[in-house]
Formats: sequence, structure tokens, C-alpha cells
Amino acid sequence: MEGRILAFILLCLVPHVGAITVEIPKPKPYESARGGNVTLPCTFIPSKPNPATVTISWSVRGLEPESEEDQFLTYYYPDASIDTTSTYGGRVAVDVDVPKGKANLMISALTLNENKIFKCAVQIRGDVNGKTSDTTRLVVLVAPSTPICNIQGTAEYGQNINLTCKSEEGSPSPTYKWESRDVQNMPRVPDPKTTDKDGILSLYNISKDTSGYFICTSANKIRSATCNITLSVMPPSMNVASTAGIIAGVVIALIILFIVIYCCCCRKKKNEEEYAMGVHEEFHDKEPEKTSGGQRSNGAAGDRSDQHEVKSERDHDNRRGYDDPHSDYDDRRSDYDDRRRDHDGRRRDHDDQRRDYDDRRSDYDDRRSDYSDRRSDYDDRRSDYNDRRDRYDDRRDRYDDDRRHDRDEDRPPVPANKPPRRD
Repeated sequence: MEGRILAFILLCLVPHVGAITVEIPKPKPYESARGGNVTLPCTFIPSKPNPATVTISWSVRGLEPESEEDQFLTYYYPDASIDTTSTYGGRVAVDVDVPKGKANLMISALTLNENKIFKCAVQIRGDVNGKTSDTTRLVVLVAPSTPICNIQGTAEYGQNINLTCKSEEGSPSPTYKWESRDVQNMPRVPDPKTTDKDGILSLYNISKDTSGYFICTSANKIRSATCNITLSVMPPSMNVASTAGIIAGVVIALIILFIVIYCCCCRKKKNEEEYAMGVHEEFHDKEPEKTSGGQRSNGAAGDRSDQHEVKSERDHDNRRGYDDPHSDYDDRRSDYDDRRRDHDGRRRDHDDQRRDYDDRRSDYDDRRSDYSDRRSDYDDRRSDYNDRRDRYDDRRDRYDDDRRHDRDEDRPPVPANKPPRRD
């Protein structure tokens, strides 16, 4: 009652002070659901009743302080003409009654774009003092969309992680609340160190007991929506760099081990082949060294059999006589044949080893390439042996030619009157 009396006194005093008053009555802000209709009331009291011309305008601006004001509707009195922009696409209208001081704005099919600040302004010629405009906030109510829950961080022992919850839309802005359940889906009290702010639940120094179900509720005055996350905290795992380093170390160790085994096998094979090929050393014309007792030194024959030593002694005696060069050649050829038979015996032993190796090939498939390389080396050695044998044959032929030439030179010349020799 007192308020009405005060308003009546003000109405009586306003004309005398010569000021206009424009007001948007409470409640402020105005609220309406998206897709609905709303009426924003605006009242004005001129300094003089029944003004001749009145201009009423409605404008809007964003919620940010630096937002620009956009005037989208203008009403002219007394011809009742209206100018509107295309901002609202014909969804706005005015309910004006100048004698009663009414200039209401009506908006239909509300969207989130109308979630702004609206201004009502009244201009009367000669009436510029006082309050010529007023503003109000329009809140378009939108239920929060189903929130999206995510995990930020690695769910491992001792780590710090964040559980995030966010609704893409909602007006007024929704509030978020997290609740937790254990692995048996039983409610539990949050850890005192846990923080829950603006939809972000921060968990510190997590452990196996942190595992469970986390439910986020997004709500405003329209309704609420929820999302949930299943959290499984696992023991820390090795990172990619350390894992790669371990794998690289193992691979390098295996390669080194393979190289060592390969070198050992090659050396053993080389020794066997050199031992088997040793009997094919080049023959030369140098006489074996003699000791004071007429015997050969042990440097070249220490590792031969007794049969070879006897043969060598006989060869030495034949060389000392040197009656027939062909007998020396035959002795040396016989000695070569003996060595060849010894080589054949060793070769048979080598063949036995090869057969044993062939029996084990099924267990060493991964070493086949190594075996091929060694076989190629063996063929090269055998080719070298053939070359050396050819050189030996050439030397032997040259030796025979020299001997025949020396024999012809040592033979006395045949007298001219001597009849030719008959064999």
C-alpha cells in the first residue's frame, strides 16, 4: 500500500519537474524456454501528457561489456509505422499504447541467439531530461545436453589424472557434480585430496583403490543429464624408449654372438682345409738340408709318416747318384702318389665329417647362408690348388727340357767318319 502511494506521488511530481521516465518492470532477468514466446514489458511516463510525437526503439547487445548495440525495431507515433531489420526474421512485434505509456516487445520462436541484453528507449520532442531508456536480460532456457566424459593423463600407479565432464549446450550454464563408486559399484567417500571444479575432477597419486566407476551430472533449472567413466588403474609400464633400447641391446648381443660363432666355425673350417690341402704344397728343386751325418733336417719332414721318410731317403740317394733324370722324376712322382693317397685318406675323413654335417643341417637352417659362403671359399681354395698343380706341371716340363738340353751338351760330338749309332 505504501508503495502505491509513493508511486502516485511520483506520478504527480514528474510533470512538474519536466522529466521523462522509462522503465522495464521486474523480474529481471526474464526467462523463457527455447522455442517459446516471451513479452518484454516497457513503460514510460512523459513530462507532459498526450505528447504529439513519440519514437520508441528496441535494441540488443551481447553479454560482453565491449559488445556493440544493435537497434532492430523502431516505432513512430502517431502514424504507427514500424521499421525493423532482418536480425530476427519477422519474429518480433510491439504492443504500444502511448496514452497508457506502454511499449512492450514480443519475440516468438526463441533461440539461444536471444540470450542477450535488451534495451527499451523512448524519445519525445522537447522531453529529454530524466530517464529515457532501461535495459533487461533475457535468458533463453535450454536443458543441458548429454555431457561428454574423458580422462586426461595416464591411469597408472602414482600418477595424477583429471576426469573432465562438459555439456556442449545448456542455458543457464549447467553445474557439474561428480560421484564415485568402487569396483563393486558401491558408493564411496571421495579422497580428501580430490578437487571437483567446473566439471574437472582431479585425482592425485592414484592407486589400485582408485579404480571404479565415476558418474558426472550436468544440471540447470530445466533438467539434468549424466555420463560415466570406468577407471582401471594399472601398474606402470615401460615407456617406448626403454623398451626399444632393451630390444636393440638384445639384437646387438645376438648379432655379436652370431659373428663370434661364425668366426670360430670359419677358423675351424679353415684349419681343417689347410690341413687337408697341406699335402699339395709346391714341389721345388731345392735339395733338403743335410746334417753332418748326411741325414735330412727335421724342419720339412717332422710331421710326415715313416713311409714318407724312407721314401725321401731313397729319393735323396737317387738324386745323389743322379744317373738318370727320369728315375728322379719317377721317384718324385711316386712320392707325390703317396702323398695323394694320404690326401685321399684325409679327404675320406673330411667326407665323413661332411656327412655328419649334413645330418645336422636340419638343426642349422639359419646358418645355410654361412655354409654357402664357406663352400665358396673352399672352391676358391680348390681352384688355387689346381692352379698350383698346373704351375708344378709346367715347372716339371721345364725341368725335363733343361735336363735333355744339358745331356745333349755333355755328350761328345760324333766324328764325321763315325757311322751313326744304332739303338
